[in-house]
Amino acid sequence: MRIAVLALQGAFIEHEHALNDVGAECFEIRELSDLKKDFDGLVLPGGESTVQGKLLNDLGLMKPLYERIKAGMPVLATCAGLILLASELENDSARYFGTLPVTVRRNAYGRQLGSFSTVDNYDGIGRIPMTFIRAPVIVGVSPEVKVCAKVDDRIVGVEYQNQIALAFHPELDQDRSIHKRFVSLV
Repeated sequence: MRIAVLALQGAFIEHEHALNDVGAECFEIRELSDLKKDFDGLVLPGGESTVQGKLLNDLGLMKPLYERIKAGMPVLATCAGLILLASELENDSARYFGTLPVTVRRNAYGRQLGSFSTVDNYDGIGRIPMTFIRAPVIVGVSPEVKVCAKVDDRIVGVEYQNQIALAFHPELDQDRSIHKRFVSLV
């Protein structure tokens, strides 16, 4: 099993460490030629969604990755990755992959000073640490989307078909439950 980690910007190296911790081999996607390598799953890390979206388009990565996600390739998306997958952004006209039928509000927890950590329940896993950094929040989901985590009645984790999307950063905590769950999908 080999996992590709989008490494254009953001917290990609932390995902690589987490994936290695759970026994998965991974490599970085930085340019179109990297897509020639075989891989079974994809991680879209946190960071700046606008920058990541621009680079995905500029480097010609958007369409081929979109096609793999639509074809069923498992994907784990955190924070900015959630924004990239969302079909609707409440406070932004941009659209990226649009494969996840949810509506997301960017920077819902405010600026960097609004960042925080908590421990809460993730359906099927139990209580896990959740670190939020300028995090988005999911404000609407289609009926077929499974809500897996809420913090203060705000949706912060969902699963839909082959996609796990989170408003928080599991790669920044020592708990590897989310990465194990992702690897089990792959």
